[in-house]
Amino acid sequence: MANANSENRRVGRKFQELVQMILKEKYNTYFEQEAAIPIGRPPKDHKFDLANTDRSIVAECKCYKWTESENVPSAKLMGLNEAVFYFGFLPDGTKKILCMKKAVSPGKSETLAEYYVRVYGHLLRDISVFEISDEGTIKVIRSGAAE
Repeated sequence: MANANSENRRVGRKFQELVQMILKEKYNTYFEQEAAIPIGRPPKDHKFDLANTDRSIVAECKCYKWTESENVPSAKLMGLNEAVFYFGFLPDGTKKILCMKKAVSPGKSETLAEYYVRVYGHLLRDISVFEISDEGTIKVIRSGAAE
């Protein structure tokens, strides 16, 4: 079932906080929310969902689902591609992690994260894709070069 639009922000924030806790434990470092990092030329701050203090690990958190009719949420996938675009401006050697909430659909043989990596994997270069369950377990769908 899709989230009501009024719930999207709260649900997204809750997922971001879950990912913050999981990454803190996994990498043994603090992660700041809404971390402003200068990108581009001339540099302009862009807020990434999570980054550690020295900005060597940066994460974006996406809490997307299949549509109610079990179709691909095409507009949401453009949001994922936008996150991938911004990751491309980070310095070489930065660990870039796209964290997606585990989204299953009864009529599909793959999760939304698996689908995204299968269809858009050619854009991901050194970006890792982590699928995070409601219980907080991580499944690495794609390991980036820096992982």
